[in-house]
Amino acid sequence: MSTPHVVVVGSGPSGLYTVAALLASQQSLHIDVIDRLPTPYGLVRYGVAPDHAKIKAVSRLLAKPFTNQHVRFIGNVEVGRDISHEELTEHYDSVIYASGAEHDRLLNIPGEDLTGCIGSSKFVRWYNGHPDAAESAFELDTENVVVVGAGNVALDVARILARTAEELHGTDVPDRVLASLDRSKVRDIHVLIRRGPADAKVTPAELLQLSTLADATVLVHDGGHGIDNPGTAPDKRIRENLEILQTFAESSPQERRRRIHLHFWTSPIEVEGVDSISGVVTERNVATPAGKVVGTGAREHLDAALLISAVGFRASPLQNLPFDEDTGTVPNTAGRVERDGVRMPGVYVTGWLKRGPSGVIGTNKPDGAQTAASVLEDLAQHDRAPQTRPDITELLAARPTTVVDWERWLRLEAYEGQLGAASGRGRVKVPDLASMLHYSTT
Repeated sequence: MSTPHVVVVGSGPSGLYTVAALLASQQSLHIDVIDRLPTPYGLVRYGVAPDHAKIKAVSRLLAKPFTNQHVRFIGNVEVGRDISHEELTEHYDSVIYASGAEHDRLLNIPGEDLTGCIGSSKFVRWYNGHPDAAESAFELDTENVVVVGAGNVALDVARILARTAEELHGTDVPDRVLASLDRSKVRDIHVLIRRGPADAKVTPAELLQLSTLADATVLVHDGGHGIDNPGTAPDKRIRENLEILQTFAESSPQERRRRIHLHFWTSPIEVEGVDSISGVVTERNVATPAGKVVGTGAREHLDAALLISAVGFRASPLQNLPFDEDTGTVPNTAGRVERDGVRMPGVYVTGWLKRGPSGVIGTNKPDGAQTAASVLEDLAQHDRAPQTRPDITELLAARPTTVVDWERWLRLEAYEGQLGAASGRGRVKVPDLASMLHYSTT
């Protein structure tokens, strides 16, 4: 019986936790990890804020599977562009999709299409040096910015806007991003949060970090309406959040260069402007006895030339796979993909494609373990005759793409370290694809 060949599409936390779970079974497997980028780690490299070095350190754990001689990294290869889903199912016994959710959810309000109104993924990719944002430029020449959202991404965006360039000097943001942040004229960052303080999805650590900013202060509007007695909170996270917010609300604002305004029970209902955004109309909300949030009709205007919405993400349909538009997921049971209720043999999902965009990085570990268990159970039920199929790298060698293997990635990583050291910083990302491919070979 031949050794099973498994491919994981996506080298972020969801994909690599799944690989780790497969290896932990001690079953003999050959595993290829395909990613459309020349770099591994996905959300850890390009989604985690640059000033969260401890979280980014999880990449050392995610890299461990690649020390196994039977695990390969095949970077700069996109399924649907360089290779098809059908070819993957022909070459592998199991195909696991772990490509995440890369698109912003819309606010669905008038004026959202004006210049200066963007989704958080565009801004996050810019400051994180993602190659898709290599041509993006944010001059930040406005004093007022509106951020919409109640989660960690919204606070990441607000915090990076409030940071001084000196605070970010030791991070891996590209030099051009650091220069833009240094020139920033932003003074007021208004965070619009639809529900009350107890409903905020942020973690206490994320919220507390706002108190450590070198030249920014936090203002909680309306005296923090809805900050109830923290001692009555239903869980530890909410209790700690309320305690932190209570401290912000009761503290006298400090004289700082920048201010982060937290507006609870507030939603944007219209973006104003002609060709580009000039302001945002907001509405106050209340909760009904049933817990539904409704507008009160009380409106306010905020001047702003930039609005960044961070109200969630959603995946896009994948080539020849079923997709549920309502949930933004691939229909599955325990990671096994289903089309119209019928299993697609040998095809699986993990991570956000499987459960939707929820949880933190660590949430992907048990999720990946469940999908890996499904894969292993299915492989054990099938006898495989020796295969004569060519190696996938032979197929790719005949196509117009430059494959980046693990050794090439390590060269690029080493160059990024040298780039940072030359400017007195830590590792600094190479932000454009052409340069990434060049320095992965030198």
